[in-house]
Amino acid sequence: MNAERLNQNDPRIQKAVKELQGLILGRYPQAIFDVATEEDPDGIYLRATVDEDVDDVLDVVMDRLLEFQVEQNLPVYVMPVRPIESVLARLHRPTPKLRPRIEIETPLSTP
Repeated sequence: MNAERLNQNDPRIQKAVKELQGLILGRYPQAIFDVATEEDPDGIYLRATVDEDVDDVLDVVMDRLLEFQVEQNLPVYVMPVRPIESVLARLHRPTPKLRPRIEIETPLSTP
């Protein structure tokens, strides 16, 4: 990967990251962001910490993100994550035990 394409200070990448942040903030105003250069694939990653379903967060930005990646050839990615506190609370929450419903046939009564 060309190191120049991974420059976080590239105005095109900065504009893309700001626009993606804006889309997410429009739906999730409590979102917290950080930006880093990562690998696999090489690129600039916008990590959005949001206490919501991560798939829903991606739905907000997916069309624009693909435009950046495919049409503008920018190596920009969005990685939504949940806050660690939320994940830990979910792990410690007891899960209800579901019992299967058992149908019992009643014998037919004869007159």
